[in-house]
Amino acid sequence: MGYLISETTREEREKLVYKALGISLSDADYPSEKVMLLVRQYIDGKMELDHIQKLIIEFYQKEGGCN
Repeated sequence: MGYLISETTREEREKLVYKALGISLSDADYPSEKVMLLVRQYIDGKMELDHIQKLIIEFYQKEGGCN
């Protein structure tokens, strides 16, 4: 299974996201509301992960965080 919207169902995307969150929370704080809103775009099939990643990186570079 891939990660593209066209290769997954909404339920699969949701499982992928929450599995990744579970792994990341073992070593970091809970993601900000801004990050979670972007991730919801992926779950809902509106935005691919690579685009979300670019937006988050750009935001951290400009603003210093996703608070």
